[in-house]
Amino acid sequence: MKDKTIDYVLRTTWLAVQKMYNEEAAKFESTMATGFTLLSIDPEKGTPSTALGPKMGMEATSLSRILKTMEKKGLIERHPNPNDGRGVIIHLTEFGREKRDYSKEKVITFNNGIRTQLSEEKMNNFYEVSEVILDMISNKKIYNKK
Repeated sequence: MKDKTIDYVLRTTWLAVQKMYNEEAAKFESTMATGFTLLSIDPEKGTPSTALGPKMGMEATSLSRILKTMEKKGLIERHPNPNDGRGVIIHLTEFGREKRDYSKEKVITFNNGIRTQLSEEKMNNFYEVSEVILDMISNKKIYNKK
C-alpha cells in the first residue's frame, strides 16, 4: 500500500463504503444519499432547506433532486419557515423517521464493526489525519501557496 497515493486510498475506500451502503439501502428500495439526507434532518424540529446542503456538503441542485424523490416517497414534508417567509423547513414524516432509524442503525453497525478491528490509538490517528486533510483543503494550503 506504500506506493498508492493518499487520494487513491481515500477514493477507493469511499467508493467501497458507498457501494456497501447502497447495497444495504437497495434492500429497502432506498439509496445511500437518501439515508444520509434522513440522518442530516433534525427528527424533532426539522431542518431549514438552506442549511441542509452545506451541512451535507452538497450542491443545491443535487440536494433538490434527492428531496423531491424523498417527498414523493413520503419520507419528508416541506413546511414554510416561520422565521423566513421565503424558506422552507424539511420535516421527517413518521415513515421518514422509521427509515432514519434504519439508516442510523446501519451507520452504527459499520462504525462498531470497524472499531472492533482497530485500537483507539489507530482510530485517533485516522481522525487526526482526516482533520489535517480537511483543514489543508478548506484553507487552500495545498495549491494556493504563496
